[in-house]
Amino acid sequence: MGFFDFVKDAGKKLLGRGDDNENVKGLIAENSGTMPIENLDVVVDGDTVIIKGHAKNAEDRVKAALIAGNIEGITKVNFEDLTIEDDLVELHDLYYEIQKGDTLWRVADIYYKDGSRYGEIFEANREVIKDADKIYPGQMIRIPNFVA
Repeated sequence: MGFFDFVKDAGKKLLGRGDDNENVKGLIAENSGTMPIENLDVVVDGDTVIIKGHAKNAEDRVKAALIAGNIEGITKVNFEDLTIEDDLVELHDLYYEIQKGDTLWRVADIYYKDGSRYGEIFEANREVIKDADKIYPGQMIRIPNFVA
């Protein structure tokens, strides 16, 4: 079992609007074209989301966690029996919490020393960032291909 931590008061307002399990599952499933998870099951337990199913690779697993974790009221995402086909894939990406005043250009400039690479960050986070100009403090994103 793996887990990610998130900021509770940041993210999409989705909880408390009907069946939380189905709402979070639906949000993840909406992105099934880019990261399908077979036999997806989601359990919301307080401020924790537990994701079950079968992901194609580690990247898809991380994307599902980022989607669930970027929901207001969620502080942890756990994987329970979320298997991946390619156990050899290891991600060496960086995870970053958006701060007040951040832009994707600024984040790219900090981590890549080239703000014009903001598109790489945007593309890697399409499941949680729908518009490159609309990010918010507390949102967790992935900085792909980061070399320290």
